[in-house]
Amino acid sequence: MTTLTLIGKPDCHLCDVASDVIDAVVAELPDAAAESIVIETASIQDDPALYELWWEKIPVVLIDGELHAHWRLSPDRLRHALEEAVRTDAPAERGEAR
Repeated sequence: MTTLTLIGKPDCHLCDVASDVIDAVVAELPDAAAESIVIETASIQDDPALYELWWEKIPVVLIDGELHAHWRLSPDRLRHALEEAVRTDAPAERGEAR
């Protein structure tokens, strides 16, 4: 499984835009790829550690815990990163070496 995490806060216009980009990109992926992506959201208002790390950069997008983007999210770059992450995870899920 590939985990995509969107870190933001309520009433954040750029966070709403990033969420829309994520939804659109995942919807365009083949079903098998889309089904292997877990989308999580987190708010800097609910977690002091997230606030300390990311307050000036939201929205922040992490893919499998690694920073992918902040502030603005490129659909093409996200699509490529998710396709690569799903492709990399596939052998591990079948028990094969990467």
